[in-house]
Amino acid sequence: MFEPFKKYLFPIVIAIVIAAFLFLNHDDADENVSQINQNQEEQPDSLNEKEQAPAIVMVDVKGEVATPGVYEIESESRVNDVIQMAGGFTEDADQSMVNLAQKVQDEMIIMIPKMGEQVSGSSPGGNGDDKVRINYATQEEIEQLNGIGPSKAAAIIQYRDENGIFETEEDLLDVSGIGEKTLDSLKEDIQVP
Repeated sequence: MFEPFKKYLFPIVIAIVIAAFLFLNHDDADENVSQINQNQEEQPDSLNEKEQAPAIVMVDVKGEVATPGVYEIESESRVNDVIQMAGGFTEDADQSMVNLAQKVQDEMIIMIPKMGEQVSGSSPGGNGDDKVRINYATQEEIEQLNGIGPSKAAAIIQYRDENGIFETEEDLLDVSGIGEKTLDSLKEDIQVP
């Protein structure tokens, strides 16, 4: 009576074992796939965090602040933030001479003069040899350059704010309205880093 079933019994047992194996491993495979997907979703976030972390820059604060010196601060910070790190203005500080909303940049010099004191060549855009530091200069300082009016000065500042500091003099050619002739006339009067 069981003889005809004997020849089918072995393949049936094998099929049941394979089905059980696949069923049990299918759950593990789903867990592994969901774990891999979860890890892949987490990775871009951690990469974005690294990309979004602002760089640290060094800023030199001089003059009428409580504690002049060199300060480390995030590149997205403003001049006002550095002034606060330096203890704030002294009573004699002429606050009208400083753009507190300006973003800080590496190697920036912030000079806070006394009330009524004229500071030449040591403002954020100036240096000791009367060259304009194009990466830190205000619009007014840039407008004093030969061949630069209000619109070109504004274009230079806008480009600098959107793209970062100028690495070489030739980077100014990327600014709308600045060509080879204008750049040649500026080279003697500007300092790039």
